[in-house]
Amino acid sequence: MRLLAFSNAGQPALGLRLGQEIVNLTAEGLPSTLDELLRAGPAGLEAAARAGATARTRVHLSDIAFLPPVIAPAKAIAVGLNFVDHVAESRFEPPKYPVLFHRYPSSWVGHGAPLVRPRVSTQFDYEGELLVVIGKAGRYIDKTRALEHVAGFSVFNDGSIRDYQTKSAQWMMGKNFDRSGSFGPEFVTADELPPGASGLRLQTRLNGQVLQDANTRDMIFDVATLIAVCSEPFALEPGDIIIAGTPSGVGAARNPQIFMKAGDLCEVEIEGVGLLSNSIVDGD
Repeated sequence: MRLLAFSNAGQPALGLRLGQEIVNLTAEGLPSTLDELLRAGPAGLEAAARAGATARTRVHLSDIAFLPPVIAPAKAIAVGLNFVDHVAESRFEPPKYPVLFHRYPSSWVGHGAPLVRPRVSTQFDYEGELLVVIGKAGRYIDKTRALEHVAGFSVFNDGSIRDYQTKSAQWMMGKNFDRSGSFGPEFVTADELPPGASGLRLQTRLNGQVLQDANTRDMIFDVATLIAVCSEPFALEPGDIIIAGTPSGVGAARNPQIFMKAGDLCEVEIEGVGLLSNSIVDGD
């Protein structure tokens, strides 16, 4: 099942994609956000499937304005240095424990919305990543049971302001400029993909040029491990997201370096999950 968030008369609505058409689940009496739907447990997703089978009113995919699939996660945990080749190009040692940091909802937009290059930097980099959505709450989750806590997956562009990222040992500043990343286009339930979304091709393209080309099986810490680790300090809740790390090919590591600028089009595509596309504009 593929769910998405979209703007309906200025308000968020939850949709079920059926081919090129969207069923407005909110108009059918379901919640307006995926966050709220997931808090209802398996019954929420079952209700969405039933509504999709019976609803008569649909809109075409091309007629909607996408919002990020999860509107207000309680926690958005991003993972750094999670592909060996990216570790090498970044000149770090492979981590023995996941490198984790926070990303705030104000720092991302949905599919089709512009990414904003801030006026204080010209080092605006792309990072294509797999995104994990938690569907079942838990604390101290055992790795062997961790995938039971996954509701589904999406695509993320962890847009990074590199010169701010390197101002200190903490990456928060470089990873949280307003509207610098993107999330979407939709949420794909876990049953549509291989366990842990492993074995999926991930590509990032800038103006049609392939700059990242990797496979999710090559992550240092797989989805189950990330869930187990992230559930140690705090309970994971339905709607929480884990942004699982980027492979090699980032612009800062290239010679010459490649950074996103106004007028560019950045696309991140993950096999079976979706194609996330955003133009770049100058902000402020």
